[in-house]
Amino acid sequence: MTQSELVRAMKQDLGATISQSYLSLIEKGARKHLSNESRQLLARFFKVHPGYLVSDPPGFHTELTSEAASTETRLDRWLMDGASRYTHDPALSAALERLAAHADTRRCLVLIGEMISMPGLVDRLSETLLPEDRT
Repeated sequence: MTQSELVRAMKQDLGATISQSYLSLIEKGARKHLSNESRQLLARFFKVHPGYLVSDPPGFHTELTSEAASTETRLDRWLMDGASRYTHDPALSAALERLAAHADTRRCLVLIGEMISMPGLVDRLSETLLPEDRT
């Protein structure tokens, strides 16, 4: 939709509009802040919350979190992202999902790190727990 088409559609749908030149400034980034009236009008037209049309300040979070909770949440998101990237490897994807679902993801990852540092432990566990997986 061009800026001119948007202006016409807003006028037709809402009975109000903003100028094409104002839209151009917004689109180019020359107009950093929208007026409340313009933001409300655009939000009504596009049927979105007005807050969707503004950038959040650096460090802004929509949820209340502690530092520990945010570490867990970040790890869980990272693992779930990995699981979705490796869907072609169902065993790996499922393992990442199980890690993300655990209540203490950080502790699980630290434990895996310790297990890897013990000579031969990973091979012995693999032979016992994953006899069909020789990777």
